[in-house]
Amino acid sequence: MTNSKKDYQKILGSIQTPVEGEAGETGTWSSLKPIIDLDKCIPVKSGKYVCFNCWLYCPEGVISRTIPPEVDNRYCKGCGICMEECPVQAITMKEVKIK
Repeated sequence: MTNSKKDYQKILGSIQTPVEGEAGETGTWSSLKPIIDLDKCIPVKSGKYVCFNCWLYCPEGVISRTIPPEVDNRYCKGCGICMEECPVQAITMKEVKIK
């Protein structure tokens, strides 16, 4: 394993996983939710674990690092950072009716 790959794994290993906060499910704080266009998404198109800017920059940690990426709308506050950081504009913010 190369040193750069080891360094990358150390960085990813240091990222904590989100847990349910004191506020509970915060997804109702905004009616805007990210919608991922899988036809544009780099990991989906390439079939490789590359890019994931949405996962990396999400302040709530609600986007999965899977192919395809998924958003946990129970906790997504609709900030739109994922949309801003997507290099191929695969994410749009859509108004969603809250139950």
